[in-house]
Amino acid sequence: MKIVFPAIFHRENNSYWVDFPDLAGCQSFGDTQTETLYNAKEALEGYALSLLENGEKLPEPSEISSIKTDKDSFVSFVDADLSPYLNKSKAVKKTLTIPEWLNDAAIEKGINFSRTLQDALIQKLSI
Repeated sequence: MKIVFPAIFHRENNSYWVDFPDLAGCQSFGDTQTETLYNAKEALEGYALSLLENGEKLPEPSEISSIKTDKDSFVSFVDADLSPYLNKSKAVKKTLTIPEWLNDAAIEKGINFSRTLQDALIQKLSI
Protein backbone atom coordinates (compact mmCIF):
# COMPACT_ATOMS: atom_id res chain seq x y z
CA MET A 1 0.00 0.00 0.00
CA LYS A 2 1.57 3.22 -1.16
CA ILE A 3 0.47 6.59 0.14
CA VAL A 4 1.35 10.17 -0.78
CA PHE A 5 0.64 13.24 1.34
CA PRO A 6 1.58 16.88 0.93
CA ALA A 7 3.97 18.23 3.54
CA ILE A 8 5.11 21.73 4.42
CA PHE A 9 8.86 22.09 4.84
CA HIS A 10 9.85 25.06 6.99
CA ARG A 11 13.33 26.57 7.08
CA GLU A 12 14.27 27.86 10.50
CA ASN A 13 17.78 29.12 11.20
CA ASN A 14 20.04 26.57 9.50
CA SER A 15 17.74 23.58 9.71
CA TYR A 16 14.31 22.40 8.61
CA TRP A 17 11.15 21.01 10.12
CA VAL A 18 8.18 19.49 8.36
CA ASP A 19 4.52 18.97 9.11
CA PHE A 20 1.62 17.34 7.29
CA PRO A 21 -1.50 19.54 7.10
CA ASP A 22 -3.79 16.49 6.82
CA LEU A 23 -2.21 14.54 9.68
CA ALA A 24 -2.48 16.39 12.98
CA GLY A 25 0.71 16.04 15.00
CA CYS A 26 2.71 14.31 12.27
CA GLN A 27 5.98 16.26 12.20
CA SER A 28 9.70 15.78 11.87
CA PHE A 29 12.91 17.77 11.36
CA GLY A 30 16.45 17.64 9.99
CA ASP A 31 19.62 19.60 9.39
CA THR A 32 19.31 19.46 5.58
CA GLN A 33 16.46 19.21 3.11
CA THR A 34 17.48 15.65 2.27
CA GLU A 35 17.61 14.57 5.90
CA THR A 36 14.29 16.27 6.57
CA LEU A 37 12.67 14.51 3.61
CA TYR A 38 13.97 11.15 4.84
CA ASN A 39 12.69 11.87 8.36
CA ALA A 40 9.35 13.08 6.98
CA LYS A 41 8.89 9.79 5.14
CA GLU A 42 9.64 7.87 8.33
CA ALA A 43 7.18 10.03 10.30
CA LEU A 44 4.50 9.51 7.64
CA GLU A 45 5.00 5.73 7.75
CA GLY A 46 4.78 5.59 11.53
CA TYR A 47 1.75 7.86 11.71
CA ALA A 48 -0.15 6.00 8.97
CA LEU A 49 0.63 2.57 10.43
CA SER A 50 -0.52 3.74 13.85
CA LEU A 51 -3.86 4.87 12.42
CA LEU A 52 -4.37 1.63 10.50
CA GLU A 53 -3.40 -0.59 13.44
CA ASN A 54 -6.02 1.23 15.53
CA GLY A 55 -8.70 0.56 12.91
CA GLU A 56 -8.82 4.15 11.70
CA LYS A 57 -8.81 5.30 8.09
CA LEU A 58 -6.27 7.61 6.54
CA PRO A 59 -7.73 10.98 5.58
CA GLU A 60 -7.85 12.05 1.96
CA PRO A 61 -4.73 14.06 1.09
CA SER A 62 -5.28 17.74 0.32
CA GLU A 63 -4.66 19.13 -3.12
CA ILE A 64 -1.09 20.40 -3.03
CA SER A 65 -2.12 23.57 -4.86
CA SER A 66 -4.50 24.50 -2.04
CA ILE A 67 -1.74 24.68 0.58
CA LYS A 68 -0.31 28.13 1.18
CA THR A 69 3.04 28.81 2.81
CA ASP A 70 5.20 31.73 3.85
CA LYS A 71 8.47 32.79 2.17
CA ASP A 72 10.58 30.47 4.35
CA SER A 73 8.52 27.36 3.57
CA PHE A 74 7.64 25.17 0.61
CA VAL A 75 5.22 22.33 -0.07
CA SER A 76 6.24 18.95 -1.44
CA PHE A 77 4.77 15.49 -1.66
CA VAL A 78 6.10 12.79 0.65
CA ASP A 79 5.43 9.18 -0.24
CA ALA A 80 5.57 6.01 1.81
CA ASP A 81 5.19 2.33 1.03
CA LEU A 82 3.43 0.59 3.90
CA SER A 83 3.43 -2.84 2.24
CA PRO A 84 6.50 -4.22 4.05
CA TYR A 85 4.89 -3.41 7.39
CA LEU A 86 1.33 -4.46 6.61
CA ASN A 87 2.44 -7.88 5.36
CA LYS A 88 3.97 -8.70 8.71
CA SER A 89 1.54 -10.49 10.93
CA LYS A 90 0.81 -9.28 14.40
CA ALA A 91 0.75 -12.19 16.82
CA VAL A 92 -2.58 -13.04 18.38
CA LYS A 93 -3.17 -15.17 21.45
CA LYS A 94 -5.28 -18.30 21.02
CA THR A 95 -6.60 -20.60 23.70
CA LEU A 96 -6.96 -24.26 22.84
CA THR A 97 -7.82 -27.52 24.51
CA ILE A 98 -5.93 -30.79 24.02
CA PRO A 99 -5.93 -34.07 25.96
CA GLU A 100 -3.73 -34.06 29.04
CA TRP A 101 -1.68 -37.05 27.83
CA LEU A 102 -0.87 -35.21 24.57
CA ASN A 103 0.11 -32.06 26.47
CA ASP A 104 2.40 -34.05 28.79
CA ALA A 105 4.07 -35.89 25.91
CA ALA A 106 4.68 -32.64 24.00
CA ILE A 107 6.17 -30.93 27.06
CA GLU A 108 8.42 -33.93 27.66
CA LYS A 109 9.74 -33.65 24.09
CA GLY A 110 10.19 -29.86 24.38
CA ILE A 111 7.76 -29.09 21.57
CA ASN A 112 6.92 -25.44 20.96
CA PHE A 113 3.11 -25.36 20.89
CA SER A 114 2.84 -22.06 19.01
CA ARG A 115 5.27 -23.10 16.27
CA THR A 116 3.58 -26.51 15.91
CA LEU A 117 0.14 -24.94 15.55
CA GLN A 118 1.46 -22.44 12.98
CA ASP A 119 3.11 -25.22 10.96
CA ALA A 120 -0.05 -27.34 11.08
CA LEU A 121 -2.26 -24.44 9.98
CA ILE A 122 0.08 -23.53 7.12
CA GLN A 123 0.04 -27.16 5.95
CA LYS A 124 -3.73 -27.48 6.36
CA LEU A 125 -4.35 -24.24 4.44
CA SER A 126 -1.77 -25.11 1.76
CA ILE A 127 0.01 -21.77 2.11
